[in-house]
Amino acid sequence: MVVDGGRALGRDTIRRAPKVLLHDHLDGGLRPETIVELAADVGHDLPTDAPDELGAWFRDSADSGSLERYLETFVHTVGVMQTVTGLRRVARECVQDLAADGVVYAELRWAPEQHLDGGLSLDEAVAAVREGIEEGRDAASAAGNPITVGQLLTAMRHRARSREIAELTIANRDRGVLGFDIAGAEAGYPPTRHLDAFEYLQRENAHFTIHAGEAFGLPSIWEALQWCGADRLGHGVRIIDDITVDNDGRPKLGRLASYVRDTRTPLELCPTSNVQTGAVASIAEHPIGLLTRLRFRVTVNTDNRLMSGTSMTGEMVALVEAFDYDLDDLRWFTINAMKSAFLPFDERLAIINDVIKPGYRDLGAT
Repeated sequence: MVVDGGRALGRDTIRRAPKVLLHDHLDGGLRPETIVELAADVGHDLPTDAPDELGAWFRDSADSGSLERYLETFVHTVGVMQTVTGLRRVARECVQDLAADGVVYAELRWAPEQHLDGGLSLDEAVAAVREGIEEGRDAASAAGNPITVGQLLTAMRHRARSREIAELTIANRDRGVLGFDIAGAEAGYPPTRHLDAFEYLQRENAHFTIHAGEAFGLPSIWEALQWCGADRLGHGVRIIDDITVDNDGRPKLGRLASYVRDTRTPLELCPTSNVQTGAVASIAEHPIGLLTRLRFRVTVNTDNRLMSGTSMTGEMVALVEAFDYDLDDLRWFTINAMKSAFLPFDERLAIINDVIKPGYRDLGAT
């Protein structure tokens, strides 16, 4: 627990603070009991049928220091998300869980191409997630936790369907799809492999983010920005490699780091996940501390809540404990994220002015 202005800034206070989540994978945030029930319905074999043990298995398996091993855990979540029923339930529960955690705006990313084994078409899969989001939003509102949620459609960088998923994004952008992403192992699969998709999205005036600068370094970030035109960087934590600090503690930014800061390119940082995949050694050593001091466009995210055993509250608690952040800092992260959302400007501004700022004032932020 950290003292903020004479008041305890504990987990409950942080949970009640409005939060904005830009980087959360739908297939990385399932409830363990839901996985067990859906697996029984579709005949998918799990490491264990006990929800508590299964949740621990996901966390332990993901905590390997390897992005590749981390990604292997998704066999079991994606495996139970191959039907309309499964996709709707997972999306509905995801929205409810986020809203109960104080999230007021979220973008849920997922790869429709990975959810076709049960015979669904891409359009049917997207529609199922949209229906689940709407059901979850209505249920959250009825419970007194209103939330705004949209989809980001992801293409897998080791496959060759990115243009198709980009076209799917445009076809559904008036039906709850806010943007596009590529994900998967970075090494050996540079974002420029998908240049056709990104050029198409730019011609269509669409938004997209790119997983870059997590397991791979500065070249990944450079390609994502300067070749592909990404609006945001998924993780982007390795931008720290272009910043040096002298013996007197004075930082010096390289050309790429300066460009990222000057253009206010949002960094979708995921502290707990970055530690699990080996991108950083610990929360206390996470570059978010220096990047925040240098006023990069830092945002805080969960990545995969199941695998990391985390939540937005959990991520913020960890940062408060590691860096002594106060409510004003948490509000700064939150407004950064809302400014960077793929929602229309007037809607972003309304959430900042009508939800986030009043919410933090009520909790005692200055």
